[in-house]
Amino acid sequence: MSHSFSSDLKNRLQWSLFSLRLGVFIVMLMWTLDKFVNPGHSARIFEHFYGISGSTDVVAYILGALQLILVLAFMAGIKKRITYGLIFLMHGASTLSSYGQYIDGFNNLLFFAAWPMWAACFALYLLRGEDVKFTVKS
Repeated sequence: MSHSFSSDLKNRLQWSLFSLRLGVFIVMLMWTLDKFVNPGHSARIFEHFYGISGSTDVVAYILGALQLILVLAFMAGIKKRITYGLIFLMHGASTLSSYGQYIDGFNNLLFFAAWPMWAACFALYLLRGEDVKFTVKS
């Protein structure tokens, strides 16, 4: 393989991984901000999908703050094994906890968008060493 070909492939891989990271970040950021903008929505999600009731606005704010730290660290590429792994696990839990929506799939089509995003999280985790575009060195 020639040097320019491998260099071009590496560059395309880095841009591809960055685009996946940015896409996952946008979705995760919106879910994070929702905890601050509409904490009652978070309480309803916890109860409906995770069976956790009694969540308060304060709980939503604390979880939102922790999630915001994680999502920003993920986007910056800090401690990738941990941050990419946690994003993968969080999104996986969210995807799998929605199993009821998949049973009635044609009335819940948007829930299926979670699967390619989870695949993107998995790819990012596996290729985290190659995902260096716009990341901090950690």
